[in-house]
Amino acid sequence: MSRIGKQPIPIEKGVEVKVNGDMVTVKGPKGVLERRIHNKIGVEVNGGDVLITARDNLRETRALHGLFGALVSNMVTGVTKGFEKGLEIVGVGYRAELKGRTAIFNLGYSNPINFELPDGIDANVEKNKIVLMGIDKELVGRTAAKIRSLRKPEPYKGKGVKYVDEMIRRKAGKAGAAVK
Repeated sequence: MSRIGKQPIPIEKGVEVKVNGDMVTVKGPKGVLERRIHNKIGVEVNGGDVLITARDNLRETRALHGLFGALVSNMVTGVTKGFEKGLEIVGVGYRAELKGRTAIFNLGYSNPINFELPDGIDANVEKNKIVLMGIDKELVGRTAAKIRSLRKPEPYKGKGVKYVDEMIRRKAGKAGAAVK
């Protein structure tokens, strides 16, 4: 059994969790999330907690037990508090702006990049910082990764789009290698 999967997930006030067959629906003040549960995992609502159970003791099932425990916990957190992911744009002339549901990035290419934000994701753009917000942790992370992939940070000058908490390992350029 997984240690994470064994822990009961507390249901906060204003949150409603329903289990219908292999679908778990979590409804809260920020919205509604649904997820299909693997057939080797059981989910039950017991009073003010959600309990995740494994149907057998195989290695794969134990891994799924912890996974779905974390996923359901993230669903409950998402509909109450939401999730945020910050990105930073580094480079001279690199910038972003928001027009409606489209983020426009100038990242050193000949043309600007228009990035359509998916449903369920909101964004704030201030100077060179972008903050993505949403109730689905997976969608927020995937959207941040797509934006980062538009121009990954390079190791020589550090230019590109990086996560706010990301450290870029810098390399010495040609001149650094020649000097002894």
